[in-house]
Amino acid sequence: MPELLDRRAVRLDAAATGRDDAIRQCGEALVVAGAVEPSYVDTMLERERSVSTYVGEGVAIPHGTLNGKDSVRHDAVSFVRFPDGVAWGDERVVLCIGIAARGDGHVRLLSELAQILLDPDRARALRETDDIDEVVRLLQPAGEEEPA
Repeated sequence: MPELLDRRAVRLDAAATGRDDAIRQCGEALVVAGAVEPSYVDTMLERERSVSTYVGEGVAIPHGTLNGKDSVRHDAVSFVRFPDGVAWGDERVVLCIGIAARGDGHVRLLSELAQILLDPDRARALRETDDIDEVVRLLQPAGEEEPA
């Protein structure tokens, strides 16, 4: 089974012209990691037009629509940090975590991400670290972290 977060899907110093550009970058990171077909990125933008994927605390979790599931090769996560922030409606996003999942896998991924982001120490570390391996470790579900 491929890793959920491939190092190739991590960007720590990104800049975006706006919300749609940020979503495209999250989706392209999933494409580069081999998790999705390029068409999945369009379904991520479609999802955002129907309901915001902003979850609070400067974090958005863009993901595709049901129609995009056929474009998913394997469940995966991308992590794109925008140090200067990106306008997301009336909010500002610094962390953009893209997800792709086959079947109902997105529900599990969203739940696991919520638990990780609710941990203030892990959330702060995700905002501050310059180490891709640390991001990969921090985004492992509780109990599955690799040794430091």
